[in-house]
Amino acid sequence: MIEFSEKDVKQLTGKGITKKKVEDQIRTFMEGIPFVHLQAPAVVKNGILKLSPKQESAFVERFNNSIKELSLLKFVPASGAASRMFKSLFEFLDSYDPKEHTVAEYAASAGNGEILHFFKSVTSFPFYTTVLKRIQQKDLSLDKHKYLFVKELLSEEGLNYGFYPKGLLPFHKYRDHVATPFQEHLFEAAQYASVQGKANLHFTISDQHQTLFDKEWENIGSESTKATNTYFKVGYSYQKSSTDTIAVTLENEPFRNEDGSLLFRPGGHGALIENLDEQDADIIFIKNIDNVVTQAKSLENAASKKVLAGVLLEVQEKVFRYTKMIDDNSLDGERLEAIKTFLEEDLNVRFSDNYNGFTLGQQIEILKDKLQRPLRVCGMVKNEGEPGGGPYWVKDRNGNVSLQIVESAQVDLNNDHQNKIFKEATHFNPVDIVCGVKDHKRQKYHLLNYIDEKQGFITQKTKEGKDLKALELPGLWNGAMAYWNTIFVEVPSATFNPVKTVNDLLKPAHQA
Repeated sequence: MIEFSEKDVKQLTGKGITKKKVEDQIRTFMEGIPFVHLQAPAVVKNGILKLSPKQESAFVERFNNSIKELSLLKFVPASGAASRMFKSLFEFLDSYDPKEHTVAEYAASAGNGEILHFFKSVTSFPFYTTVLKRIQQKDLSLDKHKYLFVKELLSEEGLNYGFYPKGLLPFHKYRDHVATPFQEHLFEAAQYASVQGKANLHFTISDQHQTLFDKEWENIGSESTKATNTYFKVGYSYQKSSTDTIAVTLENEPFRNEDGSLLFRPGGHGALIENLDEQDADIIFIKNIDNVVTQAKSLENAASKKVLAGVLLEVQEKVFRYTKMIDDNSLDGERLEAIKTFLEEDLNVRFSDNYNGFTLGQQIEILKDKLQRPLRVCGMVKNEGEPGGGPYWVKDRNGNVSLQIVESAQVDLNNDHQNKIFKEATHFNPVDIVCGVKDHKRQKYHLLNYIDEKQGFITQKTKEGKDLKALELPGLWNGAMAYWNTIFVEVPSATFNPVKTVNDLLKPAHQA
């Protein structure tokens, strides 16, 4: 298919990528990635559980009574740099001249209203005092001082926050200290992911930021342990270079750099399924690095995580019991029907119309296959106009129907019927996931066996002025978990407080 030079082969070997993998990726470019087929939105009473306060309390108790026998882990994707968070400020730095215009005039002409909001409430940012001291000013009454403030905040010669990983930015200002998301995740873990005073956390980061994370841990590790009475074990991993994907020209030929080498690009957050697969815990909590709140507001979030974990344990116990029945060959017609009903009602599994026509042995194999999968319980927040993926019933290319988290880019929004279904979603995905990745014998599932490779993304980019096509792997909570058993549970909107722009830090959830 492709003629690889000796230099190409050496490059592939160095990245841990096989020729077959590259050929498969180029075939994907040629064939394209089909849109997912939405059958219906997942809603309360049809794909989403809405629990009563009494039920929530019972699930919290279920979790609290079980944790001594379990290993817990908090898994936090944290590799993102903060550059996009400061987009409006970078635009301001690039195009504003305090000698020519006022900030208000600039904002009006550039359509950058965010900069006005930023300066209107600038004293409320956790970095305000630090920056003022560095530029040796008492206030920002003059426009030239405002420019200096932003320059000090973002420039390489200043604080360089545009380069920082988002997890190490100052997010919350308390009376005696300023906390980063990294520290807030430690505090959260102590509340719901610790066992007998010990909490395990794993952060996926960029290798260029490792030193910064190590330095932050030195600064806050002992302090966090003392404040929470919890011993923290913190691990890190990087997105593997072997998960990078080949870039191609618009004619689907390998795109080459000026030196003739093949161009590879990071495969997106779906690549982290390999990092997740390497973790060993009975229950894994997944939450993005920027979705934190101040410590006084975190109790509701902690309770919500325990509810999700309690649901997982309740369902998992039945999965294990039924799987053992199959292994022990202790099935009769009544038990067989009970397992099928459980799969349909508790695990949202849909069976083909041909199921009743199969032999008893075939039915048992189908039930076993449906039971023995990783399990995820995903919190879903009521739709309030936030961007992001949502919960849907999806029919795959083989006619199988299942619950999936779907992004807008996966849907043919030009198709009126599909667009209508997409807009009918009542909830969205806040990335609030609790995972069970072991079977009834406490053996880990190999998570790479449960990926739908056809749920990736092809995007068009440029490199040095030349057009190219790039391939993103199936998203971590999209196609990378497509063949997991899935339960969606409605959770409070207070559990979703991400910081996508710097002005999000002004919201109540981030003001101590």
